[in-house]
Amino acid sequence: MAKNVSTSITRRDVVAGMAVAAAPGVLADANNAHAQAEQKTKPENQTKSDKSLYDRLGGVFAIAAVVDHFSDAVVKNPIVGQKSKNPQLREWHTKNLQRLPGLKFMRTLWVCNVSGGPFQFTATRPGATPLGLEEAHRNLKISPAEFDEVAAELGRTLDFAKVPKREKAEVLAAFAAHKDEVTAGYAAGAKRG
Repeated sequence: MAKNVSTSITRRDVVAGMAVAAAPGVLADANNAHAQAEQKTKPENQTKSDKSLYDRLGGVFAIAAVVDHFSDAVVKNPIVGQKSKNPQLREWHTKNLQRLPGLKFMRTLWVCNVSGGPFQFTATRPGATPLGLEEAHRNLKISPAEFDEVAAELGRTLDFAKVPKREKAEVLAAFAAHKDEVTAGYAAGAKRG
């Protein structure tokens, strides 16, 4: 049976999310309150393994906090950030930082979507796949090694956020599944080179 879920975001939701992201200690309290509320409405026979990755990660606010930390870490990362040898990545992380809040929002939607949450990601530059990652990354010419460094940064962020081993592995696997899309611009450039 289909479940009706609201995917609209109100100003109250945005303010609450900003408050959670600004106060890391609040995240644990918010997650505990969320878990208690979920427990009251959860069917008796539903177990932790029945929950979606989205729910096991703690929902949109927990995901947004991880994306916020991860995005800032990528900007500072010496291999893929502001000091990258890749001129396209270096330029993006120095001259386009005014777009970082929007990118964090889009990354949050993407993770929520991929992890089974109620929010739907729609690519700003649609590509061949439903998530459209190849076109969003094509001009950055991200190499497989650079992709792997971003994945390593994601792993470090998940450790920082104390994401359990099972959920960390699932997030990293979902990320790795899009390597060919994200590195398509590099691969196309290598074929011409």
